[in-house]
Amino acid sequence: MKKSIFYNITFIFLVAAMAVGVAYLYMIKYDKQKYTQELNQRYSIVARATLYRLLTQPVNASFRRDLALYNMKLVKDTKRIKNVLQKGEVLQKVRTKVGSSAIYYYKKSNYLLIESVNNKAILLFDKAFKPYRTQILYIKIIFGSIFIVLFLAYLWTISRLSPIKKLKNEIDKFGRGDLDIDCKMDRGDEISEVANAFNNAVNEIKKLNNSRKLFLRNIMHELKTPITKGMLSAEMLPPGKQKQRLISVFQRLESLLNEFIAIEQITVDGSYLKKRIYRIIDIIDEAIDISMADRNHIELTIQEDLQLKVDFKLFSIAIKNMIDNGIKYSEDNKVLVYAEEDSIDFLSKGKKLEHDLEYYIEPFTQGSDKKSKSFGLGLYIVDSILKAHKMKLVYEYKNGYNIFKFTNIMPIL
Repeated sequence: MKKSIFYNITFIFLVAAMAVGVAYLYMIKYDKQKYTQELNQRYSIVARATLYRLLTQPVNASFRRDLALYNMKLVKDTKRIKNVLQKGEVLQKVRTKVGSSAIYYYKKSNYLLIESVNNKAILLFDKAFKPYRTQILYIKIIFGSIFIVLFLAYLWTISRLSPIKKLKNEIDKFGRGDLDIDCKMDRGDEISEVANAFNNAVNEIKKLNNSRKLFLRNIMHELKTPITKGMLSAEMLPPGKQKQRLISVFQRLESLLNEFIAIEQITVDGSYLKKRIYRIIDIIDEAIDISMADRNHIELTIQEDLQLKVDFKLFSIAIKNMIDNGIKYSEDNKVLVYAEEDSIDFLSKGKKLEHDLEYYIEPFTQGSDKKSKSFGLGLYIVDSILKAHKMKLVYEYKNGYNIFKFTNIMPIL
């Protein structure tokens, strides 16, 4: 999830929201300091003017009128004066040569106590004072608007990126081999362009696959007809070596055609395997039969009670190809087959392969031995069948033998 683009976008917006919050708190602190500074400056002016008046004039009506110019009122109630001085909070106190002044906060109001050097003292009530919380409304409005815009921007961004999830699901379907997808979008942004390009590519692949299936099936159908006619014609010949040779050739052609059909089912149709539980000895017997190889050229060492859950036809073809290759490329025209719980091994005496196994499992590749007339489909077919069964083809060379192994066979005990 930490690599998700939605997680990253959410994280970015959270960081932005935190930054706005920090800026809001800093702004409140700065504004509060500025407000307090303005109050103190005003009280300082009032205190200086009042102290000089206390030194030279009595507190009379003219004095009170001058105080009204500063929105200050003289407090005469002795009880109130006592409560302010005893219960009020001293915010600031300043001393000068002509006297002192102190700011008191009491019951959500500010009071200014002024004392002169000639022992005259008065308490003034600030009529213009307003609690600081009433001053921050505009800041709340500004930052509240920023938060709302930021949140709406986050929702808008997420909504614009939401089609990515649909596109991912369609790509996953495509990765599983399902071409029946539709991710066409008409949003006009880059995501829709990517989705539409992918959708068009899938449609082209579907067209190519359909053409390929039609082409292969037509060819296979056309090939079956002359093979069948050839076998019928060969059966009508008088008994003899020529008849058996022709029948063997046509049987071989029919076997190769069946292999092509099997591979077409795996790579083109995407057909599901028809898996059942079979004894390995029965699968190998079928492979030997369809290979038409001489059993004297095959040595078997098989755990007879070993069973596998496989597609009988396809797995027999895979084993048949390994037997054919083993006999064809061995120095003594023999192949050794070992079938145990952990693997099925095919050993043939000969030189080590010139290239890595990956080279030979590509279609239409072969070794440098010019006597080989193979088009290099044998191992490619084997590898395709094993991959369809979640198995793996492995090669090693040991003691003069080329060893091919079917691994991950998962036996049924």
